[in-house]
Amino acid sequence: MNKRITAAQAAALVKDDMTLTTTGFNGFGCPEDLIMSLAEHYDQTGHPQNLSLVKCTSQGDGEGRGVSHLAEKPGMFRELIISHMGYDPGLRKIVAEEKVTCYMLPLGNLMQLFRAIAGGLPGAISTTGIGTFADPRFGGGKANRKTREAGKEIVSLVELGGKECLFYPSFPVDICFIRATYGDEDGNLSIRHESMNVEQFEVAAAVHNSGGIVVAQVDKVVKRGTIPAQEVFIHGFMVDYIVEGRPEYSRQGFDTDLFRPELAGLANVPGVPFEPLKLSPPKVCCRRAAMELKPHSLINLGIGMPGGIGSVADEEGISDLFTLSIECGPLGGIPLRGVGFGAAANPEAMYRMADILQLYDGGALDMAVLGFAEVDRLGNVNASSFHGRMVGPGGFIDITQNVRKLCFIGTFTAGKQQVDLTADGVQVVTQGPQKKFRKDVEAITFSGQEAVKKGQEGLYITERAVFRLEKAGITLVEIARGVDLQRDILDQMEFQPVIPPHVPFMEERLFQEAPMG
Repeated sequence: MNKRITAAQAAALVKDDMTLTTTGFNGFGCPEDLIMSLAEHYDQTGHPQNLSLVKCTSQGDGEGRGVSHLAEKPGMFRELIISHMGYDPGLRKIVAEEKVTCYMLPLGNLMQLFRAIAGGLPGAISTTGIGTFADPRFGGGKANRKTREAGKEIVSLVELGGKECLFYPSFPVDICFIRATYGDEDGNLSIRHESMNVEQFEVAAAVHNSGGIVVAQVDKVVKRGTIPAQEVFIHGFMVDYIVEGRPEYSRQGFDTDLFRPELAGLANVPGVPFEPLKLSPPKVCCRRAAMELKPHSLINLGIGMPGGIGSVADEEGISDLFTLSIECGPLGGIPLRGVGFGAAANPEAMYRMADILQLYDGGALDMAVLGFAEVDRLGNVNASSFHGRMVGPGGFIDITQNVRKLCFIGTFTAGKQQVDLTADGVQVVTQGPQKKFRKDVEAITFSGQEAVKKGQEGLYITERAVFRLEKAGITLVEIARGVDLQRDILDQMEFQPVIPPHVPFMEERLFQEAPMG
């Protein structure tokens, strides 16, 4: 049977009230032609309506590509069950406007749920997320008022083996749009040119075993039997239809139209540098966090400012002493930043996203450097909700739950602060208008109390001060020269941190132009 159909025919398979899953990590692995065709089908017919969309991470570029196309169609979605929508402005808009219900899950928990559905299990069980906004006691992942008023719960608290756990009940998934590089006439799929090995397999297995429809967008349809067996990532028995995508909607990623073999692990391109950082408050934060790196460690770097750690380590000549890891699977190499986040140039290995997240959950990470939006008096961190706008945790909760050491980095205040860096310290000219050290965070993405119970080490690093997570609360452990403790630290916080009798200065080399050595 030849399983090849057109994108328009694939779009017509999506009916009202179905549960749809799409795949991808930011701009990578996104079946954009199928998504575009579904949007065109809606424009012509006014259908499908009332879909439940289940997806793991953002699938866009922050400017409207990807899943955001579908969010512009009134009534298409009634419910979202997702992990992250930072690069999906259309989805964020309909959630903020209370047009859909929206549940946010930790990325690893959603991956486990797909596996549970595929395995015919009653649901997924995890300790990841205890004490965070995913916990039913702290909101149950409900992202807006409409969701809170709907009365539906997708997670419950259970106890197994003496441990508190989160339980997510299984549900059938009717249809999925996934992406691969090649598909043969029998539906066998290869992801040879993809930049990462994300959730395609888990999603296809869950949909197939739910009795649903698996549709794969590929760059090229090839003759049956021409994909080597070792390269078949998903066998044709799990795939109902394949669509050869239009070239303009079949890019390796959204950061460039060019195919980069070094992102797919097919070539090791020499001379790919980390982008150097100019001396600035973010570089000071990255330098201070880099001082915590230990040889032979497995390190995760979050999106945004933490991506500069690689540049600092390269500048200091220590980048080969540890292994960088990204929650979507690449290990080693040079992580990309911005919309390219998730991919790495010249990776040493490419794990499946579900597998690396499971390793994180089990404590494989030695250290993680992540950004923060807010920190409260108990050391809780909010990195998922901004002034009532829920973005979601992505892999943040999985990364932080069982890692040995955590560095949360960010500027001390938010907004347009002016901070001048001198030869040995900091002069704060203008404070940012928004306080980031709050009495209570808007949403708990990392629980300081749970971390203290587990014995995790936590640092909160800014350009003017460093705090440590302790049982008594966050404690001031370093301050930059030139900073006034009352005016520049305490007056910019909504709570009083623990202040020891002696607080040492941050090292002068953090603020110099030359490498720290």
